[in-house]
Parts: sequence; structure tokens; C-alpha cells
Amino acid sequence: MQAEFLLFGATLAGVALFHRQSLPIAAAGLAAIVAWEWAFAEFPAGAGLAGITVHFAREWVVLANLLLLLVGFAVLAAQFEASGLPRAMPELLPDGWVGALALLAIVFVISGFLDNIAAALIGGAMAHTLFRGRVRVGYLAAIVAAANAGGAGSVIGDTTTTMMWISGVAPAEVLHAYIASGVAFLLFGVPAARSQQRFAPILKEAGPDLAVDWPRVAIVGFILASGVAVNVGINASAPSLSERFPFIGVTVALATLLTSTWRRPDLGVLPGALKGSLFLLCLVASASLMPVAALPVATPGSALALGFVSAFFDNIPLTALALRQGGYDWGVLAYAVGFGGSMLWFGSSAGVAICNMYPEARSTARWLGEGWPVALAYVAGFAALVAALGWNPGA
Repeated sequence: MQAEFLLFGATLAGVALFHRQSLPIAAAGLAAIVAWEWAFAEFPAGAGLAGITVHFAREWVVLANLLLLLVGFAVLAAQFEASGLPRAMPELLPDGWVGALALLAIVFVISGFLDNIAAALIGGAMAHTLFRGRVRVGYLAAIVAAANAGGAGSVIGDTTTTMMWISGVAPAEVLHAYIASGVAFLLFGVPAARSQQRFAPILKEAGPDLAVDWPRVAIVGFILASGVAVNVGINASAPSLSERFPFIGVTVALATLLTSTWRRPDLGVLPGALKGSLFLLCLVASASLMPVAALPVATPGSALALGFVSAFFDNIPLTALALRQGGYDWGVLAYAVGFGGSMLWFGSSAGVAICNMYPEARSTARWLGEGWPVALAYVAGFAALVAALGWNPGA
């Protein structure tokens, strides 16, 4: 095994074991990989200064988008919680564990037409209010899984599916991922909702203090609508532009700044959001430097394996490699790389975003111990999709 993989593996192991020091470990891992490739090997784009310059000239758009979206959506989630709308939600949701399941369903649905990061953060903000801050790590894993599952069948619901759209995969070619996502949702959602209900049930409190600050709700809607409009507009008219400039992230940032003059956001969320974002960027940058020339032959088995790999190895470079290789059933792959990252907290950008809100969720042991239904749901959803429609490779 090449040294770069050993260094990356050691970084991931360090993050899993010492989650309180995740950012320093991820940064040290990235520095070690860069130093090794500079001195003893070469970067994916070539050796030395020229190689690393060309490499990050290609990667900077993805990294900038992730940074701006994670930080921007953290502020958005704070605006949503401050609006008071989450406190009014219990009156609209069913009683008992069905209400907790309904919240997960809301996250699933909005992820399909917004973004999995935004959906996860909105779900996290709602859960914080509905359960008075007492949220199980297993339920947080379910929120992340719902966001990733909901975005898997939509070309605007996840970074990986948007990459497929940019590369020429038609939106209809990923839509059947929702068969797997629907099966998986029931299998992880029901036990997560029942466990959360036993741990801390939804509390309903009627009264005049539940007034909703609708301008803040309008701000949330405006920021989300701006990001979606730019995403759809750019990819429909000139998809190649998305690879040259972080239009979506910049749009969300500008919309956040513009609306801050109307209702001042809680800037106290910025340090944690920035720290978590930098952690993810270090992992994504490290993954992009791995000397992976090709993936295994595209088969249902290899697609299933990619889902497990995406929980450790960022799904963005995996998706890029799969698109260059071709021969995948794009709906199956979208589900695998999109939902598979839910199995670990650092396996997806939505998971890292939730951990910015709930630092206790960075415990890998608790995530696996309480969120184990997610892994079983991943396999069951994958099997249901292949059994229902078979394997239909695209171009």
C-alpha cells in the first residue's frame, strides 16, 4: 500500500479516536501527505510546486463552496431557530414517536429541493427546540441520514448528484435512488424516532409566547431560494461554469450578508462552524491527493463497496473518479456515495455540519453505537433498489 493511503488512514483513525482534537489531527494529516508527495512522490497533477499548484487550481472551487455553504447554512440555521417557528412545530406534529419520525421526514423532503447541508442544519435546529436540547446522538445520525437520503435522488440535493448533472447525467437517471432512500428511511427512521421519544419526548406548550418572527423565516426562505436558483440556473445554462467558480457558496454568503441588515443573525455560531468547516476541508483536500488512478470495474458489488468507502474517504473525489470511469447505474451510485457517508459523522458534509451544532456527536463510538440502524438501512435500501430495477449502467 502506498504511503499516502497509510497517512490518510492514520489521520482518519486519529479523528475517530480523538474527536476532541479533530481539526489539528486533520490539518497535520494533510500537511504530512503534502510533505510526502512533495519530497518522495508526486501530486496527482505532477511533481513539485507546479503539480500542487495545478491540483488545487482544480480543487479550489469545491473547497470554497463547502466552506461558504457550511458557514452560511450555520448562520441560516441560527436564524431559523431564532424565528420561533421550531417552537410552534410541536403543535403541528403528531404525538409520540410518530412526531419525531415526522421531523425526520421533513428533513428528507426539503433536502430533495434544497441541499443536504441546509436540510440537516434546519433539522438540527428544529430538534434542539422540540426536544429542549436533549437530542440523542443516534437521532442526530438519523437527521444526517435523512438529509443524505433525501438528496440522493435529486441533482440539486447533494454535491455528488450535482456533479453528475454537470457531467451530463440527466436528472431522471438518478431519480430511482429514491427507491433505496425510501426503504432506508423507514429502517433507520423508526428506531431512531422511538429511541428519541423514550430519551426526550416532544414537549408541547401553547401560549402567547410562541409568536413567530416571520421576517426571520422570510430571511431563511430568501437565502435558500437564492442558492437553489443559482444552482439550477448555472447548471441548466452553462454547467461548466460551476467548475470554475463557487457560485452557490458565494450566493449564499452574499444573501446572508444582505439580510443581516434586516435581522441580525447570531454570530456566536461562526467560530464553531468555521472550525468544523476547516476540518472537513482538510479531509477533502487529503482525499483529493490520494493516488487513485481508477476504481474497480463498475458492478453492483463495487457500487455497494463505494458506499462503505465514502464513510471514510470523501465522496466527492470518489464521484469524480466514477464519472471519469463510466459504466455505473447512476441512481445506484448516487444512493451509495450519498447515503453511505451517513454511517460516520465525518463521512458527509451534512454530518460535519450537525457536529458543529452538537459537538458531542463527534464521538465515533456514540455515532456507531446509537446510529447502527443507518448501516443496516444502507444495505437494505441498496438491495431493494437492485432487486426492484436491476443494474442499468449509464453512459
